[in-house]
Amino acid sequence: MSSISAATVTVPATTANLGPGFDCIGAALSIYNEFKFTRVDANKTAENQPILQIYVKGLEADRVSTDSTNLVYQAFLKFYHHIQQTPPSLSIEINLGVPLARGLGSSATAIVAGLVGANALAGAPLTQTQIMQLAISMEGHPDNVVPALLGGCRLAACDTSNPQNWQICEISWHSDIVPVVAIPNFELSTSEARRVLPTEYSRADSIFNISHLGLLIRALETGTPDWLRVALQDKIHQPYRQALIPGYETVSRAAVEAGAYGMTISGAGPTLLALSPHTQANAVKQAMTEAWKQCDITPDVHILQLDGAGATLSA
Repeated sequence: MSSISAATVTVPATTANLGPGFDCIGAALSIYNEFKFTRVDANKTAENQPILQIYVKGLEADRVSTDSTNLVYQAFLKFYHHIQQTPPSLSIEINLGVPLARGLGSSATAIVAGLVGANALAGAPLTQTQIMQLAISMEGHPDNVVPALLGGCRLAACDTSNPQNWQICEISWHSDIVPVVAIPNFELSTSEARRVLPTEYSRADSIFNISHLGLLIRALETGTPDWLRVALQDKIHQPYRQALIPGYETVSRAAVEAGAYGMTISGAGPTLLALSPHTQANAVKQAMTEAWKQCDITPDVHILQLDGAGATLSA
């Protein structure tokens, strides 16, 4: 493929962990960020650096950096460094639909878009698998960037003989499992959410999560209500992070009473994810909204779909 002058990359939000699947499982959701990359016909700066123009609109646009520290551009530069080529002068237009620092993979959308956009402008020298490996190395773990790139629900496991060799397994998602996300009007940084986690776990807790992750995979495939209810339980991260999310127990109880199979923390939080049958999705949405309002928190609640496409490119 020859190089092109412009490319638009659309990347879905993601929800990671899904209860017991800490740092290894994630799913793409139907909220999107859009990134347009355009070569700029311009001389380099006085410091002999490529010209960079970044324009941002949409949710919380004023909080996104528009200089070379921008994460999208950092991923773009990483790609060109990897292929040992000089990056071109560039204009990036970003349209934000995924909220920042809420546990819905906003950073993963930036990393994936920067790499996919750079690959397109460079003439597609890397395969999708090579792009995925670069994305994982930037993010530090695969649970968000993999479904953001590939779509669907994905389980990632590394090879002990080669930790850079990730095996990616698509997990079937039953058509009657509807994701309902409740996004609160406060943030929770990933670093803070990781700080509260123990450095060691008991054998009993490890076995608990292994068994529940196995059950989760089958529950997502079959849509079996009793399996889903139990499978979302976890002893690795959620018991420690719940205290960082005001109203967690209230919202969880309301979601289940309204008919949800269960509720879990999306990524590092504070967004909460309920899995619901189609017939109860509206009731679950309303219940989660009212429950958080009782705690003086205003949420933005959405009934979503599993995104099956992942990052899409139009040139």
